[in-house]
Amino acid sequence: MAWAPLLLTLLAHCTGSWAQSVLTQPSSVSGSPGQKVTISCTGSSSNIGSNSVYWHQQLPGKAPKCIIYGSSSRPSGVPDRFSGSKSGSSATLTITGLQAEDEADYYCSSWDDRLLLLSMGRQSQCSHSAAGLWGSETKTPLVCEGVSSPAAAA
Repeated sequence: MAWAPLLLTLLAHCTGSWAQSVLTQPSSVSGSPGQKVTISCTGSSSNIGSNSVYWHQQLPGKAPKCIIYGSSSRPSGVPDRFSGSKSGSSATLTITGLQAEDEADYYCSSWDDRLLLLSMGRQSQCSHSAAGLWGSETKTPLVCEGVSSPAAAA
């Protein structure tokens, strides 16, 4: 649609940095293979407190992929070592039995009742979510310690 870029530009201009800092994630997390790792996402009563949370995994060089929708449900094909939970205005992604291939950037997203529409311009393969409110800093890098990264080997 021809008007979509203009609408997104206006939204970005009007909402400014406030929209990018509504959801807060840690700047990074790390763990060793086999460990349990958690990533938090903190919001407020108008977003996480009253709406579902979505978690997205972005592997190096790939598009973001939805791994949790509806705060705790997994799309088919997502390993059961990934789980999501929500309590009050916070959500948590847990990876039980970390594997080397889990090294990626992780994003939380949700709706906010105070916003009619918000798009941060990111796309996800998750058909369950068009959620446009993404975590501040937009991601949490997860580093699997003691494993050579594919980028370093290249």
